[in-house]
Amino acid sequence: MEEIEVFSCKPSSTGENVKLFLEEEECYPFDCGEVVGIDIPDSGQEVQRISVIHNLPDLLRDTESHDECMRRVVPKVREVLYVAQTEMQLAASSAFLQILQKNLVPIQNYTQTFLQTILNSVDARDPDVASAWLETLLDVIDLLPKDIIKKEILNIAIAKGQLSQAVHSRLSCCKILGKIATKFEPFVIKKEILPVVQSLCQDVDYEVRGCMCRQLDSVARGLGLEPTKSAILPELVELTNDEEGFVRTAGLETVVSILSLLDEDTCNNTIIPLVCKFCQQAMQNEDSTLPVVAKQLGRLAHGLQAHLTDEQKQWFVDYYRKLCKVGLSSERAKNTKEVESDQTKVTDMPQSDEDDQCLECRKNAAFNFPAMFVFVGPKHFKVDLLGIFSSLCKDPNSQVRKTVASGFHEVTKLLGSQVHILQPDLINLLKDDSIDVLRGILTNIVDILDSFLGSSSSNHTLSEAKMNSLGEVIPAILASDEVVSSFNNWRLQEELMTSLASLTRCCSNEVLYTKVIPVLFNKLKTARALPVRHACARSSLIIIRTLKKLEQREELVNRLVTEFCHGRSCHQRSLFIDICKFVIELYSKTFFKKYFYEVVLELHKDPVPNIRLRLCSLLPPLKKLIKLPTDRNLLQQLDLCVRKLLVAEKDKDVQNAIKVAVEELDKIHVQMESLSRRMLFEQDLVDQKKEDEEKLLIELEEKEQKREEEAAEKKKGEKRNSATSAAAKKGDNGSKIPGPRKGTKNLAAPGTTSPNTSSTKDAQNRFGKNSIAKSKSANSLSQIPRRGKTISENIGKPDSPKPIRSKIPAAKVKTLPNNDSGKKDATVSKSLPNKALPRLSRLPLYSSQPNLHSSQSKSPVGRGSGSKTGSGTSKGAVSRSGALQAPGSAGTSSRVSMTGLASSPNNSGRRGSFGNVSSSESTSLKTTKGSNGTVPSTKEKINRKKSK
Repeated sequence: MEEIEVFSCKPSSTGENVKLFLEEEECYPFDCGEVVGIDIPDSGQEVQRISVIHNLPDLLRDTESHDECMRRVVPKVREVLYVAQTEMQLAASSAFLQILQKNLVPIQNYTQTFLQTILNSVDARDPDVASAWLETLLDVIDLLPKDIIKKEILNIAIAKGQLSQAVHSRLSCCKILGKIATKFEPFVIKKEILPVVQSLCQDVDYEVRGCMCRQLDSVARGLGLEPTKSAILPELVELTNDEEGFVRTAGLETVVSILSLLDEDTCNNTIIPLVCKFCQQAMQNEDSTLPVVAKQLGRLAHGLQAHLTDEQKQWFVDYYRKLCKVGLSSERAKNTKEVESDQTKVTDMPQSDEDDQCLECRKNAAFNFPAMFVFVGPKHFKVDLLGIFSSLCKDPNSQVRKTVASGFHEVTKLLGSQVHILQPDLINLLKDDSIDVLRGILTNIVDILDSFLGSSSSNHTLSEAKMNSLGEVIPAILASDEVVSSFNNWRLQEELMTSLASLTRCCSNEVLYTKVIPVLFNKLKTARALPVRHACARSSLIIIRTLKKLEQREELVNRLVTEFCHGRSCHQRSLFIDICKFVIELYSKTFFKKYFYEVVLELHKDPVPNIRLRLCSLLPPLKKLIKLPTDRNLLQQLDLCVRKLLVAEKDKDVQNAIKVAVEELDKIHVQMESLSRRMLFEQDLVDQKKEDEEKLLIELEEKEQKREEEAAEKKKGEKRNSATSAAAKKGDNGSKIPGPRKGTKNLAAPGTTSPNTSSTKDAQNRFGKNSIAKSKSANSLSQIPRRGKTISENIGKPDSPKPIRSKIPAAKVKTLPNNDSGKKDATVSKSLPNKALPRLSRLPLYSSQPNLHSSQSKSPVGRGSGSKTGSGTSKGAVSRSGALQAPGSAGTSSRVSMTGLASSPNNSGRRGSFGNVSSSESTSLKTTKGSNGTVPSTKEKINRKKSK
């Protein structure tokens, strides 16, 4: 009961494990002398012990159980560790380090309890356990104060470094001395640590020499420059010339590490000759040190660059070229290509050790290419390194090409404006058949394209020259999708689809619409992994948003709605909901409400419950888009959708989801436009920015259309002018002045011939050179003759109606002289349409606005009314079928010319009368008058003849 009360604040499982752990230890007391022959209890007890040790930091963190845990649990744990298995030892090493890192125990208590256990466990028989405790000790040294390290650890470390100790003890000593060397003053290091370090550098075991050689960097930094030059450098030079390759490799790595510590004289006199000699021996022997040289050559060249002459720099460049071609003799390269062509894409064929070393050498050389680029500089890159870089990109081994592809973006950034020279190599890597190479190049393709674009990428503008230069890169990127899709690596497919969104900065509008968008839409339908589909949808929406033509944007949006929202597959309809979420994120609220809002609400009728379930999660974001009173209709549709789901839904999961959605919808307040204008939040500002960008695209498109129209009009005008000038040059007179139009006066100068002259003469011959008397009344049509006949013929016909005597006094008719007979009747041609002229006898005599299109069979001119002069008319009808001559009309048998009508002095009458009658008829009408002094009508004349 005591244990349960002590750990009652912890979870029940931990408290029970602690109780069982303590009860077990009471039943099986472990004594150091007796524990060797005792078997470990069953696996259940082992699991309980491991659980207690894992939760030891949590038990110590609790203030209520801290003291009791230190008094009872920690001693039991230390006892168990003597016979514990590997898993428990690893758990204890991690728990002890966490206790110190979190300061759960005072330093003095930690030193007395946990540190002693760590020091004792370093010499464990199991190498894995000993290594784990050694790593814990090295981490603990960083957290302990200097006095405790000197008192508790230094003496133990020096004791472990004696030649009488085992090899693993001396190896532990090397690592401990390297860790504590930076904790003490130089005189302490020189007095206490340096003798042991020199002894271990001369150790008989090459592993100990190599391990101590790697710790010389820390010892040298603790000693300083002068002691290092006198005590450390001689040991280092000797170690780089060791008979064992392992020791020589460690020596070269240490030289690279201490370069920043040494002065110029030491580098010129000691380090540079040492490095050159080491590299030459490695190239001659082609042993295990050559890959290490290839790996460290970049750091060596960069560290010694300030101390090298031009000849020495060229030597390093030439040596690097040799490293890039190690093992690439013509026969070996041919055999390597044959092996790679025969092997499958899943596994590689086994290679010999020599081939492995050469491959590792070229791989490390490719890894160091950016460092060598910095060493050479951009000015000399084309001469010194371009050929080597191309050979590495075409290396017969895919691992080398993968390494080059992984660092390609760094080279493009360093090259700057000359990056276009790497375009062929980039295309070769994109067309590679190895999935590893494509992974290396496609992971950083966005940075590579930004480097190719240069400074123009910040302004999102691209010159035609750069766009044309990338014309071959874009198809290569799109073609790489076929190779990537052939492997089951959906993460790489996702990266590729995501990177396609960056093509908006380096592709024209047509390339995006005709090449990139089809790839993305095809992937949307065929990709199996959902993250790949999401990446395709997002990239597609980003590209659609940047298209310049509104027609193309609307077409693609309609395709999304048709193929996914109305698609037959439920997976496509489910993807459409994700597309709507991306649209809300990337586009403005206005755009979504225009193209997607009403469409996505239709999915509440979907027969698949999962679609309705996913729609419920989209309802709250849809309500946030609404602004009243403009979107009142959309709000009503949203409420109707929610009501239908609440009432008609039968699926339990959808019912629960719509209830949760309703609770969230109730918490959302609908925005009002009047309030939103006054108080704009950050989200509103972002949405306004998106909407402005979308409007800007429309404005730019309109401006572009206007420019095209103006250019087309300008081009047409230029063609018209050129045709006019060509026709003028081919003409007889060569004059650029056009001739007079029809119906205008001939203003040609005397002696010149106008094109209208002949037509005027023809008209005079047709009409008998008759002239028309122009009435003062602009609306009077009495001067209009019937087409093809003279006035006398129209008047003499028996079916012509009788003139009407109007109460309105007739206007005087102005007579024109005979010299106007040759002119063209412009008045008639302008006032009348191009139709057959009506008969004069059928026109109303008093109408100021005649109806030219009258189609009545009988005209009102046959009727008359009494005038002030006392004239009357008869109501008798004249037969239209007979060809009787009107009695009392003289000269009707002969045709009267138009000239006579115009020149007759008596050709003046009242308004509405026949002003254009012949002179003979006018005389007859004057002589034959009725009793009342007026001109008798036709009926009166017939009656007179009968009476006679």
